[in-house]
Amino acid sequence: QVRLVESGGGLVQAGDSLRLSCAASGRQVRWYITGWFRQAPGKEREFVADISWTSTSTTYGDSVKGRFTISRDNSKNTVWLQMNSLKPEDTAVYYCAGTTSRSNWNSGFWGQGTQVTVSS
Repeated sequence: QVRLVESGGGLVQAGDSLRLSCAASGRQVRWYITGWFRQAPGKEREFVADISWTSTSTTYGDSVKGRFTISRDNSKNTVWLQMNSLKPEDTAVYYCAGTTSRSNWNSGFWGQGTQVTVSS
């Protein structure tokens, strides 16, 4: 079993930056795509970004393009989400997930989430 643990969330002001981390432990599965999703109260889960195992492919949601950057270091079993120019609408619980297929996130591994709150 793969365990994913998010960290780095917190309360910040609009315009600030935060870096979220997703640390993987347990059975290591190669070739995993790792992604970040978020869910705000009363809203559906939203795709934020993902990155391929080799870091050669990244994808971003429209609402975060140009502000967020995803990266990974497989030697540290860690994926990061650098969030710049944060807005109040970025407030949500952020989840890390791992999958072998971008079309099948629900069958992958998920973390417990970390809260990000952006005040105006």
